[in-house]
Order: sequence, then C-alpha cells, then structure tokens
Amino acid sequence: MAEIIQRDGTWTFDGESVRIVPGRGKGIHPLREGLGERVVPLRALAGISFEPDRKGGRLRLRLRDGACPVLRAAGGRLKDAADPYQLAVEKDRGGVAEYFADEVRNALLIEQVPADAVDGFLLPGPAVPVAGGGGDGTASFDGETVRLTWNWKAKEVKTSGGPVSFPVSEVTGVHWVPAIGLENGHLRFVRGSGAAPVQAAEYDLYSLDLWGLSKKEYTAVLVAAAVLVRLPGAAGRPAGPGGAKEPGGALGGAAPAGVAAPAGTAPTPAAPAPASPGDDHDVLLRRLRELGELHRSGVLTDDEFTAAKQAVLKHL
Repeated sequence: MAEIIQRDGTWTFDGESVRIVPGRGKGIHPLREGLGERVVPLRALAGISFEPDRKGGRLRLRLRDGACPVLRAAGGRLKDAADPYQLAVEKDRGGVAEYFADEVRNALLIEQVPADAVDGFLLPGPAVPVAGGGGDGTASFDGETVRLTWNWKAKEVKTSGGPVSFPVSEVTGVHWVPAIGLENGHLRFVRGSGAAPVQAAEYDLYSLDLWGLSKKEYTAVLVAAAVLVRLPGAAGRPAGPGGAKEPGGALGGAAPAGVAAPAGTAPTPAAPAPASPGDDHDVLLRRLRELGELHRSGVLTDDEFTAAKQAVLKHL
C-alpha cells in the first residue's frame, strides 16, 4: 500500500488501482470537484512521473489513450489545475511522491501492462445527473435527456424559444473546446448526420457559448464525457482514422460501430519481450514482488530496496 496525502488531494495505490480523492475548498478546480473520486485500474495506466520543482512538484498519471472518457472529451485541452490525474506535491513530500511513483511503476512492470491505446473505455464517465457550463447557459444530462438552459447573456434566438431538450439517442457527436485567449469556447451537440453547416455557438440552439470568464465553464466537459460514453458504439478511440473531428480540432463523436470492445473489457496484453539468455523472466518478476513485500514490511530500508530493485531490473 502506498499513499500520499496533500491539500490538493489524496492518492492511494493498493497494487491493483490508484484511488484519487480530490481536495476540497479554495484552490481545487471545479472540474475536479465535480468529477469527484476516481478509481483508476492498473490496466488503464501507461505510466506515472514525479516532476519536482522549487515549490515541491507534481505527480502525473499517464493514462492509455482512450481509457478515460473525460480525457477523450477534453482532447488534451485541460489545464494542469483541472486535470484529475495530476497532484500538486508540497515541498517536504517529494520523497513520498517518488516512492509512490516507484510503487506504481513496479506494478506496471510486474503485470506487464501495455502502454498502447485501448478500444474501449476502462473508466466510467461522470456520474449522472451532471450539469456544467457557463457563458450563455448551462447544460445538464440525466443519463437519457440533454437539456440546455439559457441565461440573460444568451442571444435572443436562444432565449425566445426557451430551454432545449433532446434524448441522447439523437446525439451522434459531442464537442468541447475551452475559451483560449480572445476566442470563445463551446460545448456542441451534433444531432443526426451533422452534415448541416455549423453555426457559431452563440446562435446554435444545440451549443453553449463558453467565454472563459470562470473556471466553472470547464465543468461543461463533464457533461460532454457523460454523453460520450452513452453514444452508440462509443469506444474512446482517439480522433483520427475511424474517429471524427470537428473543424478546429475538437474531438468528435463515437467511433464506428463494431470496432469497440465493451467498456470495461481489458485489451489483450502485448506479449512480453523474450528474456535474455540465462535469465528466467518469471523468476525475476517474482523477485521484484518479494522485494516489494520486504520493503513494505520494513525488512529492507529505502536504500537497500532501491539498490536491489535496480539490480533485478538490469536483467529484465
């Protein structure tokens, strides 16, 4: 068991999954608060790193592409403070952070978890009902129906018709882009073929226009992720061949039906590389497990464990 407790949140690793509990109160990004606790199975991880700096540092989990619907919906546009898989580490806790990262890396090595992309989500979407947004309105989703409610800042073309509701079965794509500089962002829902000309979000009845004046506008990506996992054939595949993109780079709708493994299904692990002559691969992996147990029980000191682990890893 490895654990690191910080004002920014608490991460716990039990050998099979990383449990992430965000901090509370001032300084915690609304997106992370809204998403809440996450349990990341080992098979969803591609790696982990600790990046020290003069203030302490930052732990970063790197997930396999396509494993998390929130990251898929965000398309790489989350700021560090909003990323649920990053933890700000205080200056005097760097050693604990390094130990935590080592424990996760060792488990990934022992279990031979591949780092390539997956065809199905390995984590659930945000809990429903969920709501988020800002700018000219709020989006909400109860698992079946999407509802867009306008505020006084919305254009008359939106407010004159009142709130807009539609079933998720009509949605073929969802796109989230945060405001960047002077450019507004948006949360856009595509219905039907999506072949009609795309209107500016401020005039589109199926879009929120996001101005970037508040961190809470980032919570719109939670709605996007919750809808994304319920699209027919949703697989969490990265945009590109077989994955749609909206003009401007926003991640698009579901991957084509028939290509996705069911959500939560583990991909077939890659075959381990052959061991070098004279080395028994299974014996080395068992040795790593034994070293970890001896270290956790206090038989080995930190320095002894590090030296022994490095000696074993040289043979892998």
